[in-house]
This record gives sequence, structure tokens and C-alpha cells, in this order.
Amino acid sequence: MTIKRIHHVQITVAAQDVAAARKFYIEDLGLTETTKPQSLLARGGFWVEVADQQLHIGVEEGVDRAATKAHVAYEVDNLSVWRRKLSARGIEMLDGIPIPGYERFECRDPFGNRIEFIAKL
Repeated sequence: MTIKRIHHVQITVAAQDVAAARKFYIEDLGLTETTKPQSLLARGGFWVEVADQQLHIGVEEGVDRAATKAHVAYEVDNLSVWRRKLSARGIEMLDGIPIPGYERFECRDPFGNRIEFIAKL
């Protein structure tokens, strides 16, 4: 028995933030929305594709997202482009602890979820 790969990662937003999250992840980050199965539509949220994997944005109330270290790390080609793009949206960037062979930064999405952008040197 072997784990083959990560199928998807799920983050959450409050119910009132779903439309804003859809704008951030689809318009601002440029991810493509994918269809959720009919059986899960009533749970709210939406799914997007990241290359051949999925990010599920679910609905969850009463969570202190700003207190968690849990996060999604996006590997990108040009870190400075992402720094500028997110900075223009007013998102504060934090330098991550150095990892040999990589450059990276962290931030919080507008809903408190921690995200990381990482690029090979």
C-alpha cells in the first residue's frame, strides 16, 4: 500500500465570505473553478484547480484561522511578481524561515488562511 499523491487540500472561509473568496482565488490568483459533485453542493463553498490538483474552499464557522500554522504552499516561477500582485491588494507579506535552495514568503488570504509562495533558486 502506497500513498500515490495529494488529491486535494481544503481550506475554509465563513459563509458570508464565499463570494469574496471566489473573487480572490479565481480572479486574483487566477485559479480555475471546477465543478463540485451534486452531493456536496449543499455544504457550500467551491473548488478550484491548481495544475492537476484541487483546492477545496469549504464553509466553516467559528474558526480562528489567524492562529493556525496550517497552510497551502504554491510553487511559482517568479516570486517577486506574486509579492507585487498581493502587495497591490494590501496583503502583508512575511518572510518565511529560510529553506536551502528556495526563496519564499508567507501571507494570510483576506479570510485568515495562511498561504505560502515558494520558488526554487
